[in-house]
Amino acid sequence: MERAYLVKLNWLSCLPPPPPSHLLSLTISPHSPTPTLLRSSFSAPRSLSTKRSSAIQALMDASVSSSPKDLPVGLDAKTEEEYASLSSLLQEFTSIPNIDKAWTFKSNTGIGSQAMFSISQANLLANKRRKYALSANISKGSCNSVNFQWSPFPVEMTGVSTVVPSPSGSKLLVVRNPENESPTRFEIWNQGHVEKEFNIPQSVHGSVYCDGWFEGISWNSNETLIAYVAEEASPSKPTFNDSGYKKGGSADKDCGSWKGQGEWEEDWGETYAGKRQPALFLIDINSGQVQPVKGISKSLSVGQVVWAPSTQGLHQYLVFVGWSSNPRKLGIKYCYNRQCALYAVRAPVYASEANDLELKESPNEDSPVLNLTQSISSAFFPSFSPDGRFLVFLSGRSSVDSGAHSATDSLHRIDWPVNGQLSSLKIIDVIPIVQSAEDGCFPGLYCSNFIPNPWLSDGCTMIVSSTWGSSQVILSVNVLSGDVSRISPADSNFSWNLLTLDGDSIIAVFSSPVDVPQIRYGYLVDKEIKNAAWDWSDVSSPIFGCSAKVNSMLSSRQFTILKIPVKDVSECLTKGASKPFEAIFVSRQSKKNDVCDPLIVVLHGGPHSVSLSGFAKSYAFLSSLGYSLLIVNYRGSLGFGEEALQSLPGKIGSQDVNDVITAIDHVIDTGVASPSKIAVIGGSHGGFLTTHLIGQAPDKFVAAAARNPVCNLASMVGITDIPDWCYVETYGVEGKTKFTEAPSAEDLALFHSKSPISHISKVKTPTIFVLGAQDLRVPLSNGLQYARALKERGVEVKILVFPNDVHAIERPQSDYEGFLNIAVWFNKYCK
Repeated sequence: MERAYLVKLNWLSCLPPPPPSHLLSLTISPHSPTPTLLRSSFSAPRSLSTKRSSAIQALMDASVSSSPKDLPVGLDAKTEEEYASLSSLLQEFTSIPNIDKAWTFKSNTGIGSQAMFSISQANLLANKRRKYALSANISKGSCNSVNFQWSPFPVEMTGVSTVVPSPSGSKLLVVRNPENESPTRFEIWNQGHVEKEFNIPQSVHGSVYCDGWFEGISWNSNETLIAYVAEEASPSKPTFNDSGYKKGGSADKDCGSWKGQGEWEEDWGETYAGKRQPALFLIDINSGQVQPVKGISKSLSVGQVVWAPSTQGLHQYLVFVGWSSNPRKLGIKYCYNRQCALYAVRAPVYASEANDLELKESPNEDSPVLNLTQSISSAFFPSFSPDGRFLVFLSGRSSVDSGAHSATDSLHRIDWPVNGQLSSLKIIDVIPIVQSAEDGCFPGLYCSNFIPNPWLSDGCTMIVSSTWGSSQVILSVNVLSGDVSRISPADSNFSWNLLTLDGDSIIAVFSSPVDVPQIRYGYLVDKEIKNAAWDWSDVSSPIFGCSAKVNSMLSSRQFTILKIPVKDVSECLTKGASKPFEAIFVSRQSKKNDVCDPLIVVLHGGPHSVSLSGFAKSYAFLSSLGYSLLIVNYRGSLGFGEEALQSLPGKIGSQDVNDVITAIDHVIDTGVASPSKIAVIGGSHGGFLTTHLIGQAPDKFVAAAARNPVCNLASMVGITDIPDWCYVETYGVEGKTKFTEAPSAEDLALFHSKSPISHISKVKTPTIFVLGAQDLRVPLSNGLQYARALKERGVEVKILVFPNDVHAIERPQSDYEGFLNIAVWFNKYCK
């Protein structure tokens, strides 16, 4: 089969007139030279005369033209016009691409370098994200100037799950996961063509993990082997036929028998439904041989594998993260409070005569798996320094120890032994947990990942992205001294995201709520000076182009980060919890007729998450319609130190609600918002706050939107994938030990009292609900129960349910339709 082809359809003009469109479908098969026209099962008999056919068709056409126009459910003629107008604008925002990953490579000429960007863009028609790659040559001129020469067009990566360059940049691994029971395809590319292609059947393993958490794909240093994490092979299922149970089962499909379900296997919850256990594999890229790594306990789910430094004559080790499933698997998406450790296992390889590593035919199953981080409750994202002297990793021990689903990170180092003796390794703290920072000082580490190679050439400095208050910043970290420096501009309230390194320079993206992302190139002004300043150059890029209309709308907006003093500070509050929290305020640059725009209060979920001062397409769209936005990072958010974060568990529904009301009152008191037209929107815990606010402050809001909201903890605790969350956020840190799968009557009573549904009798705000039917985090019934209860009380309600969406509701069509309806809803009540 050819890899690509173009089809021109002007031959259609030569065909006779087709039957009516409602009786016709057009199918194009990749295995057929021409499209196939398929008639509907409803068609006229062959004996029917042409004259009679024409008469019937005329009657049908007359019937259609004389019948009233059918409108979608919930729309009237006026609303339909607004729907059409807003949908066109939203589509322009939705089409703005994202840069997902980037890599740099040495130039073939030895001058300058080359960059490759992996980009994604919503494809509304296909209801997927379109992926493509775009390359650029990077050259440097005098006075530290830099120039990116972009390739003329991007190249679409159809069916590609992930790509991983080799350490030298001379090879590229392309992984294509199947959408059915087909094999997983591995392709090894060089600069000009595909060198090797291997199809790994389901009997060996399932799809390769490309989820950003269990995901781990690592080339060895001589680029002959790749370690990776994939779903383990499907377990055997019982087979039955007309005589009953069939002993020994059957691997072949047999029309006289069927496969039973067998014992239920627990998964890791939200977004992992139906995914099999992540397991560790090696592939030899010369032979295509695949070998599972033996000796790892079945109770461990593995991920984030990396090769340990190789030493001549010693065993070759793989280092990976392991999560235990004892006593059970709880939801792991967005949850850093799941205990995990770094492990080392001998790779099943031997040195060949050519001194290359090759897979053993019969690996030693008795080789021990060593826990490298027994003294700490959490360890993930392992990264070896370029010279192999250090193994650095992040820890979410504050999350694990407190039970909060996310908290302040810490960074640690292990000095890797050159003699291969991995027992009793010492863990050295590099960045400890920051409890409370002084104003303007480092608030602690909040790092969601490491780039593949985060190291500068000195071998001891890492470059990472981290949350700092309401912004994301770029930090340099010396893993020997523990020195941390903010190297993205300190006077910028924009958010900065690290993409990749180009030698000792940085390629990053920066953006704001009213500025689409742009690429910046950072470099040290003087490498010889300690704590030297970084300079940042603009990079002209074709990636983030948007329409003149969108640019015009955004250019009329501005944003600022507000400090909101805590109201009613009590002596029992810690120092960190008494400090002001922040809110991002987006508004028109100048008031229209000296009147404030309607205000939308935006609330993040978690609650231990954060709204960043970066570009968010959906909220930029709402702002462009003539709304001010108040994006509140209430106490409990990431980025403000551990004491502020830990002040919220046990006080949800009160402290967080009061913080939001305090922020609203602040912008009203300062004259930048009017109290008469305020709407509120939030998802997950933000939906919890939204539904709490319209109950606790029923006269404050004219409209509300809740996306997969937590409305009733008492009903959620028995069906969510994170029942422990309900306990910790309700009881505080003691909830970690109180957690049980069988809540008491007292537990359920307290859950109900902390929930929005306990205030439902006071609600009168018109509310739209956007729900995902496949949500395992806050199952559909939670939002539906609350919405139905509002309807029962005569409150105006609209409900959208997307049957195939999970908690995030991020499938392109669902995200698009959801925010389109929210915009129409807010316009109805705010304007």
